[in-house]
Amino acid sequence: MESASDVWMLLFILCTLNTVTRTSKDDDQFVYDVGVKSTPQFVLSKPMRFLLYEVNPGEGFNLRRDVYMRIANLVLFLNKIEPWTLVLPPWDNLYHWRSPVEQSSLPWSTFFDLDSLNRHVSVMEFHDFLEDLGEDKKIDEVYYLQMYEEGWNSGKWRERMDIRPCTQETYFKQDESGHWRWSYWGFEGVYSTNFTCLSIQSESTHLVPFLTKNTTARAEELIHGEFSEWSTLYWTKEHGEAKGGPYLAVHLRRRDFLRGHKDSTPTLKEAARQIEDILNKLNLTTVFIATDAPKSEFKQLKSYLSEYHLKIFEPSDDLLEKYKDGGVAIIDQWICAHARYFIGTSVSTFSFRIHEEREILGFDPHTTFNRFCGSKTGNCDQPTKWLIQYS
Repeated sequence: MESASDVWMLLFILCTLNTVTRTSKDDDQFVYDVGVKSTPQFVLSKPMRFLLYEVNPGEGFNLRRDVYMRIANLVLFLNKIEPWTLVLPPWDNLYHWRSPVEQSSLPWSTFFDLDSLNRHVSVMEFHDFLEDLGEDKKIDEVYYLQMYEEGWNSGKWRERMDIRPCTQETYFKQDESGHWRWSYWGFEGVYSTNFTCLSIQSESTHLVPFLTKNTTARAEELIHGEFSEWSTLYWTKEHGEAKGGPYLAVHLRRRDFLRGHKDSTPTLKEAARQIEDILNKLNLTTVFIATDAPKSEFKQLKSYLSEYHLKIFEPSDDLLEKYKDGGVAIIDQWICAHARYFIGTSVSTFSFRIHEEREILGFDPHTTFNRFCGSKTGNCDQPTKWLIQYS
């Protein structure tokens, strides 16, 4: 469900535009105020456009976090031309969330500090967006992003976009009044006046000319390659010398990976052997395990490593109610990010997020970019080292 290689095959973004202007109660001439914990306020002097997005419902928590960064960068470039705000889609009963606590239509503030998000681009919660719309919850335009039905031209990649007939079920339905209806995370009364399928083979930021110049013309005529998703935003902080706590951190995916990635996912016994090898090399005796394995499998893994101290994070009922499954996942990742050494699961976005955190914290890449080898994996290539570029 969370394979990075599947992102563009499974990703559908609902690009929703609205020309509603949010107003400030005072006359300060700022575009938006980041000194708030919820939704920023905007001034009367400039019209504000809003971008809402969504991805394939089957995608998991960490892939959605990755998509957020891509869309946030798109909004960053849009703001170089005119004021835009990113509307955050609620979190709604994701596939990997198995706890019995209520986890439908959760706002982003459940997991993230909106004040921090607003320091990159202006963001607002979906329920605040609807409140601003008032009784008429109209969204001007919806673009359903899809892959080209014919695939790559001549097997070669090139940037392109076209408005085309929809190639699959979109779950948008037109009512008798001509309004387009969708579930909108359980919020009632929301509709769109326009719905279009857009075939795209491009970085997300190449949507900038399309969204700012003409949202009804053929998109490929507006693409000039001026905007890069990986722009000239470089880190300026010197790389640290982080050592981490005296423990090994492990992310071991099970469940759907046993079917979808069986060749690169080790058996429990093989995973235990690889864990023990690392512990011995590092002269460590404690290992923190982040896993989606059922309790029976964790008990079995523990039996293979009986001479070592295996730890997992088990939230109390109160903590689980407060932070939900998404928050527990973030806690797992943060513990892994501060370990002496980390080994993750191949093509898991959960592991990718830990790679990013450890790289930002300044760990030696050799202690970060590691993965388990499956029983049938030949050379077992280790993860690509995506390192920070320093200016």
